[in-house]
Amino acid sequence: MTEQIIQQVITAWTAQNKNVADFFTKYSDDAYLKEVAPGRNRPIYLLGHLIASNDSMLPLFGIGEKLFPQYEAIFATSPDKTVADIPSVATLKQDWEKLNTTLSNHFSKMTAADWLSKHTAVSAEDFAKEPHRNKLNVLLGRVIHESYHRGQINLLLV
Repeated sequence: MTEQIIQQVITAWTAQNKNVADFFTKYSDDAYLKEVAPGRNRPIYLLGHLIASNDSMLPLFGIGEKLFPQYEAIFATSPDKTVADIPSVATLKQDWEKLNTTLSNHFSKMTAADWLSKHTAVSAEDFAKEPHRNKLNVLLGRVIHESYHRGQINLLLV
């Protein structure tokens, strides 16, 4: 039963990643430089933001260093349009694919015990009190996060 639940969360994460990737093949790259609504983020920024967010799972799960640490300052700690020099849509799409392939490869090797173990941002003492602060819960949170931003980019009127 636990393995089935874990697989459902991984499947949801994979589906969200595919939805994001599919969105970024719909239009010309210039379309992704428009705000999704007046005064709002641009899809190019949201893709970089999702890369920065998901990239942090590698060290958070103790499976490696970030692939794109430079994206944190551009897309995680700075608002859209405050950093002038950002990667192109083509580069971000390639990085999205590379990151998701890397994460999927690691996820496929993880056991149920791995998924239910603590991540690196929680202490052993806190985890003993709150065992829900595990890797599977982080992945579920990332599914929700991607879904939220996927809804935002759907507002893009080309």
